[in-house]
Amino acid sequence: MRKRRRKGRISMTSLIDVIFLLLLFFMLTSTFSRYSTVELVAAAPSGQGASEAPPIFVQLSSDSVRLNTRDASLETLPVLLRADRAHGSDVTLIVALKGSVTSQRLTDFLVAIREVEGVTPVILGAS
Repeated sequence: MRKRRRKGRISMTSLIDVIFLLLLFFMLTSTFSRYSTVELVAAAPSGQGASEAPPIFVQLSSDSVRLNTRDASLETLPVLLRADRAHGSDVTLIVALKGSVTSQRLTDFLVAIREVEGVTPVILGAS
């Protein structure tokens, strides 16, 4: 009678090597983005810190920006805001969201106005 040969165990070494090479490949070929942060502050109670300058109205939609009834873009918005507050006092920026504005679009808007000092945004709900 013949003896049955037992099959040897499968070596896991080559599988671990392949997984390590794949991990190394994906780590070296991926790009790492630096995400910017946007500070969010809760609204103050009415009557506190109210400025005497009239507020600036902004209507933000998924494809356009209107600043006090003028068409603008996210690139030109800081320049227009600086021109509107030329007198130097702090101003409230009332932002109305129109239609289906994505959170990325709102974040891009907040990043664009962050470089203008003395502007406090107040975000209204979508209409």
